[in-house]
Amino acid sequence: MLDSDANPGQALEVLGKVFGYDSFRGDQSEIIDHVVAGGDALVLMPTGGGKSLCYQIPALVRPGVGVVVSPLIALMQDQVDALTALGIRAAFLNSTQDFETRREVEAAFLAGELDLLYLAPEALSGGSAMRLLERGRIALFAIDEAHCVSQWGHDFRPDYLALSVLHEKWPDVPRIALTATATTATRKEIATRLNLTGARLFVSSFDRPNIQYRIVPKAEPRKQLLDLLRREHAGDAGIVYCLSRASVEKTADFLVDNGIPALPYHAGLDARTRAGNQGRFLREDGLVMVATIAFGMGIDKPDVRFVAHLDLPKSVEGYYQETGRAGRDGQPSTAWLAYGLQDVVQQRKMIDTSEGDAAYRRGLAAHLDAMLALCETTECRRSQLLAYFGEQGDRCGNCDTCLEPPQSWDGTVPAQKLLSTVLRLQRERNQKFGAGQSIDILLGRKTDKVAQFRHDELSVFGIGTELQESEWRAVVRQLLAQGLLAVEGDYGTLVLTDGSSAVLGRQRQVMMRKEPERVRRSGGSGTAKKSATVAADLSGEAAELFEKLRAWRAATAKEQGVPAYVVFHDATLRQIATEAPGSLAALGTVSGVGENKLAKYGDQIIATIAG
Repeated sequence: MLDSDANPGQALEVLGKVFGYDSFRGDQSEIIDHVVAGGDALVLMPTGGGKSLCYQIPALVRPGVGVVVSPLIALMQDQVDALTALGIRAAFLNSTQDFETRREVEAAFLAGELDLLYLAPEALSGGSAMRLLERGRIALFAIDEAHCVSQWGHDFRPDYLALSVLHEKWPDVPRIALTATATTATRKEIATRLNLTGARLFVSSFDRPNIQYRIVPKAEPRKQLLDLLRREHAGDAGIVYCLSRASVEKTADFLVDNGIPALPYHAGLDARTRAGNQGRFLREDGLVMVATIAFGMGIDKPDVRFVAHLDLPKSVEGYYQETGRAGRDGQPSTAWLAYGLQDVVQQRKMIDTSEGDAAYRRGLAAHLDAMLALCETTECRRSQLLAYFGEQGDRCGNCDTCLEPPQSWDGTVPAQKLLSTVLRLQRERNQKFGAGQSIDILLGRKTDKVAQFRHDELSVFGIGTELQESEWRAVVRQLLAQGLLAVEGDYGTLVLTDGSSAVLGRQRQVMMRKEPERVRRSGGSGTAKKSATVAADLSGEAAELFEKLRAWRAATAKEQGVPAYVVFHDATLRQIATEAPGSLAALGTVSGVGENKLAKYGDQIIATIAG
């Protein structure tokens, strides 16, 4: 039922005047109208799809204050800065503020002088925040990163479980829960746990066509990463994910030693260092953040050109969420993952030693199996990624398996040889070893360890010389991925599974992925690549103006202490550079130039164009 004080027709007007856009994208208009009218909504929309507008505009149209539950305190200041730059009255309340600042924000909320108020989920489990909200008028509740409520998800946060109380206390206030990552099962869990089973569900396409997904065999991954950055992303901002804190530190040092500006981010750093590094990444151009998965949620930086993984993600959901931080501005971006046998062994070991019951470990194993299937597929990676979220897609032509199709080959005989080696070690010698020893036996290598255990006397010794060591490691990896081999114990020893006997008994064929021969990509010089990235499709004159506008933006952002994208996104500067408007009226027609920014920056931009 439509709130008597709300007018859905105002939404388009607000979009133009405040945000500087003349039309909505995808489901935005329908979602906004539904929430403005007082309806609850569960919104699944990919990163960069415009989720924020789905609650920001209703908060501006409906009477009262929009209350936004956001999981990361560290980013609230940047979110509020971005809204303030648009002329929106926004504020936040969290534990970083002193008493006087909190009192000022609370007074503004109670006086109706705010449009949006950001709160951390833990604040709503305490009494003071709830008492404050009870005294004010609330336009809506927006629950961002709603997948955090899923206990089976990759970003579970216990404080989200308490958010079901919002409906109990304010049954007439619309709620909108938003996430970029949710399978069908996760959607149901979100709806149940947040008491949104009656909410209208909006599911946008999960496809991010501007992201090129690439997964490569791991071989000196830091050097592989350095080659990628030098050839394809010189001077670009990006994120590199590593599994451990030690790997984060070593990778960041390695990049810096090789001339790539990089910063570390992990939970072992003190809070000030983490906040400082995050702030620099948001505000400076061309920085690489090397991080554990603790970094990234809520990052609004639109010009992240690549996301690289040096270790295997634990789930497809985590992989999609992390890679989605690339290319929020819609420009071409890269999602690159180096993946090897040790990743599989390590992840299996972590599952076996994890806390939780058997059902919990089975859930972790299922997540890993889906991630392994994505890595080992010979089909289009994008299609398989979309299928995981219940969406059908054709071959995309913009992932590694489409651009350089791998071949499938009959690996049944090599699989039998490898499984036979593991079987003979166990049955004839009562021994278990890791992949390296089995491969040495198959290749007929008379190493000290082979001699020590007299493994050269086994009938399988030297029967695998048709494959190289790297190919045997791929066989082991794919047998693990298909559940035909397993690892156990602290040393990652290989053991047979229930499925092994069918292969050994010639009752099952084993098809495997053969990596294509990689053609080294010609990236040209770093300078040329950088120019091509930021000034794509611009003429020489427009490209020159674009760089002048970027320099003006950088100086303005530094002076104001905000990230550059808070001033203007690259896409807006690119349109200004192309059209070179000569008046404020003409500048006001550019996408992304709302009334507040036109008044604030218009004269400076016109002067920059004229200069």
